[in-house]
Amino acid sequence: MKGIENITAHAEVSEKAIEKYLVRRATENGMLCLKYSNPNMVGYPDRLLVLRGGGVVWVELKSRGRKPSKIQQLRMAELAAMGHRVLVIDNKAGVDELINAAKI
Repeated sequence: MKGIENITAHAEVSEKAIEKYLVRRATENGMLCLKYSNPNMVGYPDRLLVLRGGGVVWVELKSRGRKPSKIQQLRMAELAAMGHRVLVIDNKAGVDELINAAKI
């Protein structure tokens, strides 16, 4: 029974579950949440949140407690140095904070 509980608990904090939650919350609030993928340039954040009014936020999603890799850290620093907002989110509460702040 503990195995099932662990699987269920992990499903709530997995990167995939958090990503799905971000997309749903963004859509509910009139934002676009685009999947970013460039096969020639690895390490960029997973999602680009397009805000109402013209802003964007790059979002790197992780399973709870996980940290970005070295190349991801470099890419995020590169974007931040160019003036972009870049966040790492590893839980649904972080998604809620982002969405609520973006609605203002």
